[in-house]
Amino acid sequence: MGWWQVNADTLVGSRFVVSPLAEVIASLKTLERGTATHPGESAWLGVHLPAYRKRQAGDPVTALLIRAALGRTWNADFLTPTPAGEGEPTFAQEVACIRETPAETARADLSVSLGGPVPARLHRSDLPERTADLLEWVWRESVLPYWPQRRRIIEADVVARTARLGQGGWAAALDDMRPGMRWLGESRLQINTYDYPPRELSGAQLMFVPVTPRQSWVSWDASHRHAVVYPCSGALAEAGRMPVPEALGALLGHARAGVLMLLDAPKSTTQLVALTGQGLGSVGRHLKILLDARLVRRRRAGRSVLYYRTDAGEVLVKAQDNGS
Repeated sequence: MGWWQVNADTLVGSRFVVSPLAEVIASLKTLERGTATHPGESAWLGVHLPAYRKRQAGDPVTALLIRAALGRTWNADFLTPTPAGEGEPTFAQEVACIRETPAETARADLSVSLGGPVPARLHRSDLPERTADLLEWVWRESVLPYWPQRRRIIEADVVARTARLGQGGWAAALDDMRPGMRWLGESRLQINTYDYPPRELSGAQLMFVPVTPRQSWVSWDASHRHAVVYPCSGALAEAGRMPVPEALGALLGHARAGVLMLLDAPKSTTQLVALTGQGLGSVGRHLKILLDARLVRRRRAGRSVLYYRTDAGEVLVKAQDNGS
């Protein structure tokens, strides 16, 4: 299995990062795969997959390039650069580093992702430019229209992970962050189940980068920056897909009932705003009424206030499930 040796200083200095480019790359991977992992993703693919396939069919060189860059078990490094980790760069700033990659570096990375020779059709000087052009198209056509909502979901996931960190330490925050990832103890972080050699991260910068599609990968660069890109938790990634029972909606109001349904596990106001798509003021009013009715309670976890259903709230929700 692949694992990283993470000393205390590296772990303490690690941070969560919002990366528009990572979101675009994850979306590109989903478009290439062409299959959905939940209903929301299925609807998104239904809208954007035909245009993506048409574009790739009209540009077979770029289509071959992307298939080669995604590889079988490893991404070409130039396609998945490690975030800078300072501030929050724009998508334009992030994609610029791909466009500026030397062509020979891109071809060398492709030989690694392919695990063998690079096809003759890819012995060209414009591989980085073609990659950047496609990523800009994916951003403009299929990510940017949804970015405000996706960003809220990403921020909500960070809140949830931070709460788990406060409750159970790094092991709780990191376990199951991505398939095969867990804290092994003795300063060892298992990254995946592949038979890769261990990596020593002492003195390195470690970043965790959430994305909304069910995609994940790791990356690092010569500046000793390491990143784990991971999918937001299922409930967040599938935001707004939980049905509200008709009777519960009639009793509490559809929007307020939706908030109660989402509190099967403790969530912050930020998470609820991301999940419901409602404004902060509306969510706050719903929570106050639910608190006054003693259907929910709240408790502080670090800097966040988490809301959760009381026994009465559980009985109310389960009664709807049993009656359906």
